[in-house]
Amino acid sequence: MSLNWTNLVRFISEEGGQIQLGEVDTRKYPDIGLSVLNGERIAVRLIKGSIFEGAVTETTVHIARLLAPIGIEEVPIVRCMGLNYRDHAKEANMPIPEPVLFIKPHTALNGPYPADINVPKIAQDGSGDYEAELSIILSKSGRDIPDSEAMECSGTRTQQFKNSQ
Repeated sequence: MSLNWTNLVRFISEEGGQIQLGEVDTRKYPDIGLSVLNGERIAVRLIKGSIFEGAVTETTVHIARLLAPIGIEEVPIVRCMGLNYRDHAKEANMPIPEPVLFIKPHTALNGPYPADINVPKIAQDGSGDYEAELSIILSKSGRDIPDSEAMECSGTRTQQFKNSQ
């Protein structure tokens, strides 16, 4: 087994139809979402273990369906940051806001396209604001890491998921 993963995907495999973790070769599939949308057959190296302590193996499997990077059973709560886009505020001629921290229930997690977005009845009055969020899973812990060292020490990779506010 090699070192921990660097480009994690969670998926249902063609081989056996099980939920598995894999590592994508970003040289071959630089945009995994676009590759899925285009119907490409995507090969990944199987990860044994969890998203927190997974090791990449030499076993290759194929993605039948891409899932959210982490399952709702693994997340007690989602911590979020909003109003953190300075450029967007400037474009809209709005004052630059202070970022806001808020939470969402783990049920807000959803898979990428073509997953359905479940909107609670109470939010179906036309006032809901639906958007795509970006989730980040850190493979290593760290604190106060300088920008110049962030990519080499964080081991972060991203994958989009859809949710509703």
